[in-house]
Amino acid sequence: MTEEFGAHRKVLRVHGREQPSPIPIFPLPGAIVLPHGQLPLNIFEPRYLRMIDDALAGGRTIGMIQPREESPGGAPLYAVGCAGRITSFLETGDGRYLITLTGMLRFRIARELETETPYRQAEVDYSGYVADADLDETAHMVDREQLFDAMRDYLETENLSTDWDEAAEAPTDALVNSLAMGCPFAPNEKQALLEAPTVADRAECLVTLMSMGGDISDGQIVQ
Repeated sequence: MTEEFGAHRKVLRVHGREQPSPIPIFPLPGAIVLPHGQLPLNIFEPRYLRMIDDALAGGRTIGMIQPREESPGGAPLYAVGCAGRITSFLETGDGRYLITLTGMLRFRIARELETETPYRQAEVDYSGYVADADLDETAHMVDREQLFDAMRDYLETENLSTDWDEAAEAPTDALVNSLAMGCPFAPNEKQALLEAPTVADRAECLVTLMSMGGDISDGQIVQ
């Protein structure tokens, strides 16, 4: 049995906001969105243009998740991704979509569906990540001085730049999540950042990655 987008949808309501399942999923290596974070995306493949069209016609929700390997077709996926809502949208003159995806709740893949759509869909389980809807209360535990030291060394090594005044004024949780989403870490390292239970845990992982040049294997990622 195959399904069209939106068929037999279930909805979890968290703090008055709907978290649907199944959802379209966007497998993209090296890209994660985190709860309350914003991820800009440039959409140009026809199947994903169709996905955005369908999402805009519905609840504007898609699931970002990383494939375990870069290969065409239905590459195996990591177990955990994050649902995001399309909060801005621009169609370019050459037919691309420039969107901003705002992270909502992380999820665990329950079952991938056989579908008639050109993009993949999955039933997802949000139950282990309901707390993502709230602001993380561990941000005060982050050692900002240590984080900035690691950040300076990493950006210099990678020949990257940032607005240091803006970074200094950013709330800790926003800074940590922006670094996790924006730094060019390997996919398994991005996955470790996504699956970190709290902002404080994510900051600790970030410091390790930035200080050591990235040294986290798949075996160290909690599934």
